[in-house]
Amino acid sequence: MGVNDLPTDCWFMAAWSAEVGAALLRRRLCGEPILLYRLEDGSVAALEDRCPHRFAPLSRGERIGDTVQCGYHGLTFDRTGACIRNPFSEHIPKGARVRTWPTHERDGIVWLWIGGAEAADPATIPNFGMLMVDGTAPITGYTPMAANFEFGVDNLMDLSHIEFVHKGSFAGAGVIFAGNHCIRQDGETLHSNWWMPDVPAPSHTTGRYPPDMRTDHWLDMRWNVPASMYLQIGAAPVGQPREAGVIVHQAHILTPETADTAHYFWATTRAGDFVSQEADHFLEQLMRQAFDQEDKPTIEAAYANLIGAGFWDRRPIFLGVDRGAAEARRILIERRTERTANPSTPAAVEAGPARAR
Repeated sequence: MGVNDLPTDCWFMAAWSAEVGAALLRRRLCGEPILLYRLEDGSVAALEDRCPHRFAPLSRGERIGDTVQCGYHGLTFDRTGACIRNPFSEHIPKGARVRTWPTHERDGIVWLWIGGAEAADPATIPNFGMLMVDGTAPITGYTPMAANFEFGVDNLMDLSHIEFVHKGSFAGAGVIFAGNHCIRQDGETLHSNWWMPDVPAPSHTTGRYPPDMRTDHWLDMRWNVPASMYLQIGAAPVGQPREAGVIVHQAHILTPETADTAHYFWATTRAGDFVSQEADHFLEQLMRQAFDQEDKPTIEAAYANLIGAGFWDRRPIFLGVDRGAAEARRILIERRTERTANPSTPAAVEAGPARAR
C-alpha cells in the first residue's frame, strides 16, 4: 500500500509527547513533510514543512512566539498556516499559506489526523491509557524502518515469530507451540491472542516468580486502523485469575513515512513495582535489541526481497498463525477501496486475505 492509498479517516501517531517542545521538529508522515512544535498554550501545531515561495523547509527557519519565519526569505506563518508577514512588502502574496493538520494529545502520544479537519474526532483514538501505571510514564522508544508499514503490522500481529527471531531476547523456549491462537474482530478492532496454559514462568516474571513455577501465560494483541497496536503480556500461577498475575503493557504503533519506510514507535511498562535507572536501562536495552537488532533487519530484508513487486503479487502462503496479519491487511484494503469509491478489488489482492480465513 502506497501513501496515496492510505485511509485518511483515522489518526496516525506523529510523535511521543516528550519529543515535541518549543523547538521545530520536522518529521515526514504519510509522505508529507510536517513541522511539529508546541504552542505557548501547550497544544501541538502541525504545519506543512514547505514554504510556498521556494519550498524551503520551515523547520530550518526561526520560531517567533507561536509563528514560524522561513529561513530563506523571511515569510512568517501563524498556527493556522496563513502567511502574516512579508518582509519585502505589506502585500501578502496570493496563495501564501501552508497546509495544517489537526492534532490531539493523549496518553503521552501526539496524534495527527490526515483527512479533512471536520471529521477529526478524538473519540476514535485508540486507548493507550494502560501505559500509565500508577502515574508512572512508560519506557518509550523509536525505530526507523526501511519497509512498508504493513510489514511491521504483519510482524506484530503474528507473534509466532518470537521463537525464531527473538532467540537473543524474548524467545519463549517453545511455549508458543504449546499454546492456542485465536482471532476476534470487534468492528474494525482486531484481537490476535495467544493462550499458553501450564508453562514455565516467562522472562517478564523474573524476580517475581521462581523460574520453575508453572504459569498460565498470555499474549493479547489489539490492532486498530491503520497500525496502532496494544500488547498485553501476562502470566499468572496456574489456575489463578489474570488479575493475580504479572502483567506488562506495551504499545506498538507504526506510521508510514513513505511508501517504503515507516516510523515504529514502541513503549513498555515495567513488570516490577520498583523503578530505578539501572533497571530501566536494562529493559530499554533489551527492547532495543529485540526491535533494532532482531525485528528490524528481518522485516527490512523481507520487504526488500519483494524486489519492487506488490505483497499479494508474490502470492504469499499462509500458516494459520498469521491470520491476524492477513485480516489487518484485508481491513486496510477495504478502507482503500472505500476511499477511492471503487467497488471492485483487484483479483490478486482479493485472493490474499480470503485464503487466510
